This record gives sequence, C-alpha cells and structure tokens, in this order.
Amino acid sequence: MNFEFSDEQKQMGAEARRFLAAKCPTTAVRAVLESDQPYDQALWAGLAEMGFLGVVIPEEYGGLGLGYLELCVIAEEMGRALAPVPFSSSVFLATEFLLAAGSDAQKAAWLPKLAAGDAIGTFAHAERAGAVTPRTIQLVAAEGRLTGAKTAVPDGEIADFAIVAARSAPGSDSRGISLYLVELTQSAVTRTTLQTIDPSRGHARLDFAGAQAELLGAAGEGWSILEQVFDRAAILTAFEQIGGADRALEMGRDYALERMAFGRPIGSFQAIKHMLADMYVSATLARSNGYYGAWALSTGAAELPEAAATARVSATQAFQHCAKNNIQVHGGMGFTWAFDCHLFYRRSNLLALNLGSQSTWEDKLIARLRARNAA
Repeated sequence: MNFEFSDEQKQMGAEARRFLAAKCPTTAVRAVLESDQPYDQALWAGLAEMGFLGVVIPEEYGGLGLGYLELCVIAEEMGRALAPVPFSSSVFLATEFLLAAGSDAQKAAWLPKLAAGDAIGTFAHAERAGAVTPRTIQLVAAEGRLTGAKTAVPDGEIADFAIVAARSAPGSDSRGISLYLVELTQSAVTRTTLQTIDPSRGHARLDFAGAQAELLGAAGEGWSILEQVFDRAAILTAFEQIGGADRALEMGRDYALERMAFGRPIGSFQAIKHMLADMYVSATLARSNGYYGAWALSTGAAELPEAAATARVSATQAFQHCAKNNIQVHGGMGFTWAFDCHLFYRRSNLLALNLGSQSTWEDKLIARLRARNAA
C-alpha cells in the first residue's frame, strides 16, 4: 500500500509553499499580532484566487472539486507559514458541516461564498471551560431561535455565519442536540473579542438573544454529525500542526549550525544533537500517523475514527514539543520578541486546544480502540 502523495499533490503543496513564502512571511504574522487587524485580508483574498479555500467543494458550488489528500498538503503549508487567516474555521469546520449535513439550499447559498472567500464561517459549541459533552451544551433552540452564549469561538469576531450546536430537546444526552446555521450579522447576536495566547488567530464570545437560526441536518442528530466532522477536521488540523512542527525543527537546526560557541557550532554539542534528534522523531512519528489518517479520510475507511484520534494526539505532541525545544535551542535569544520562536510556540498551544484538548482525544482513542477490539 502506497501512503505517499502523488506527484500532482506534491506539486500543489510546492505551489502553496511558494505562494505563502511570498505572501506570508513571519513579518505578515507579526503585523496581525501587533495590530488591531483581526486577520490578513490580502492573504485571504490571495488564497481564494489560488482556489485553496474551495479544494474539496464541488465544482457546481464554485470549488475545485478535488479530494482530502489535496487539502491535507495545503493544510500542512498553512501550518508552516502560521497563516493569520480563518482557514481552519472556514475550511475544516464550516465547509465540512455544510458538506456533511447541509440542505441543497444551504449549500447553494454558502459554499460558493466560502470558496470565493466572500464569506467566513465557523463552528460554535463550547459554553464553558473544559471538555465539551452533550451535558455541557445548554444553549436553547426553540421555534427557530437561539438563546444563550458560546465562548472561545474561533474567528467568531469576523465570521459571517456560524454552525451552532444547541439543545433542541430537554435533558442532558446527545439526542437533544441539533445543529443550526446562524448569520452573525443580525442584531440579536453580540460578539465579544477574547484574549488568547495567539492573537493572530482570533476568538470571541457569542451571545444569542433570540437569534434567528436555521436547522442544519436532522433534528436530534447534531452530536452524531459533530463527531463525524470533528474526525475529518482532526486529520486536517494534524497536517497543519505537522507543518508547524517541521518548520520549528528546521529553525532549530539552522540556528544550531550557525550559532558559534567556544569556537564551534552549537549543533556539535551532544545536548543540542539529542534535542534536535528528539524533535525529528516526534515530527516524523506525527507525519506517519498523519499519512494514515489522510488515507482513512480520503477513502472513507472504517478505521477513520481511530486514525483521526491517533493523528490528532501525535501531531499535537509533535508541534508543542518542537516549538518548545526550538526556543531551547535558541537559548536566551529564543525567549525574546525579536526572534520568531514565540510565534510557533503560541500557535502550537492554540491548536492544541482546537477541537478539544489532547487528553480529550486520548480518551477518544482509548474508547474507540476498546470498542473495535470488543467488536
């Protein structure tokens, strides 16, 4: 079995790398981080022109009509560049929810806008700190209106619409959870920007005061749809993390070869060698698990749930490990604002909590493996 990407897919990744190298150097990331600008609008428009926002969107809705393998290679390059745009929110989540459960009318209304970059979407489900479960979702949906609040919504301050998980039936189990498409520009929605470790990727609290909402998918099937979409998004996010981990490793390696101490490169010292070797091992393991996840995602394999959890856990560990040790390789300079190490450390910690924490996905992996063994 060949787990390698095809030549065409590699070429698409190379084109994305060239584009992002030219349009998204770390100075562009810093420009968003250090200003009130919520995201890089010029970069977002460029990504739309390249077709990267609509990779898996069918051609009839203005997308490229390609597959998830192509999206994986794009996600990796976005991670390498630390792109300060709502790519994961719109592409990994909003688009996937519409493809998975949207009606023909909903797809026709929003997918062309998402592909063209004319609309930004997101997903809102958390209402408090900690793991999100059916019991923790208490935002009320009644007669097509939502009342309550969602917090830590990625790109919530700039999104045009959100897919919202809400309780449509009393109780605390998953059967009472439904999904709703909500336009965030209506007056019944209040947005409050939240401070996070990585301001180049914004988050917000959304308060709904009887906001108009449109059911997405069947009533009571929201939690099932959520888990399916999160498995897809976990693999795509894993590739974003793999890209960041690889770039952090390269930064540490390059610095170790250039920085001199006691008349020799610091990379010649055993402690630095071991640190870089450990970073390489974790990044390579994450890539291996990511490739397995990409195969499962692209083929719709029965192993997708386990592959998604494995890729998510491995990539989270790798990006955090490489970002942290990149700072250590740089020594005292690594902690300063002038060096770019902190940009990768910020993003690694932010992505570690997207879609749920590492411990949440570890629990999912254990539960899924036990279920498969029992079967």
